[in-house]
Amino acid sequence: MQNNIFSGLFVGQNFIILKEVDSTNNFLKELLSNSKPLMEGTVIMAENQYAGRGQQQNGWHAEPGKNLTFSMLLKPAFLHLTDQFDLTRAISLGVFDALAPLLGGKLKIKWPNDIYYNDRKIGGMLIENLVQGGQIKNSIIGIGLNVNQDSFPAGLSNATSIKQILHADYDLKTLLSEICRHIEAWYLKIKAGNILAVRQAYLSRLYWLNESKSFKTQHNVFTGAINDVRDNGLLVIKNNIGEEIEFSLKEIEFLNKAVQ
Repeated sequence: MQNNIFSGLFVGQNFIILKEVDSTNNFLKELLSNSKPLMEGTVIMAENQYAGRGQQQNGWHAEPGKNLTFSMLLKPAFLHLTDQFDLTRAISLGVFDALAPLLGGKLKIKWPNDIYYNDRKIGGMLIENLVQGGQIKNSIIGIGLNVNQDSFPAGLSNATSIKQILHADYDLKTLLSEICRHIEAWYLKIKAGNILAVRQAYLSRLYWLNESKSFKTQHNVFTGAINDVRDNGLLVIKNNIGEEIEFSLKEIEFLNKAVQ
């Protein structure tokens, strides 16, 4: 389905809206398994996604018709496998830049790819890279964003939405178009080799950057400050005795005051 709400070169030029689906990522994977090629930039949007997933198999709750739940297809074969976190950076920056004019300076990217306003989560993403012959053949990017939802289940005490922040409804397709436009711009930066600019921009927008905060590992709770993200995506925290420690996604938990 062609749709003229998208102003970019290729992201969203093939746009499919589904009334209901378990997961837009799953739907996109099924499309890719068919023999017919699927163009880069294809976007699948669901009005109701009833089995959305987040990082580490976490569920994603979205009230039907009120939020953005969509997936897009990119083909970053130009990225070396060791640099695949640069795609995470580009997608996160695209979502951030689309929301920044609305939400201002309290908007941050929580490592690795959640979108936060103050200490509350407004969106997240799940990036699934399909590797073939040492290259990323296809990347399926699922994004969930809380837009017009008024309230959330008790178990999601750290969630918020654009409506809760601005006290007004926002047009979903307008916002989707802006997100896709900004993602495309950052994606083309990494494709052109402007990796350093992408890494610096991502770090500068990071939640808790250079702030003394509490973190939890499998073995202890400690105080430290995020001061870097390695090229491969590992989070670097300097603890209160000056040691720099690297963490992968499953090794560290942010002790956020909004969820304690």
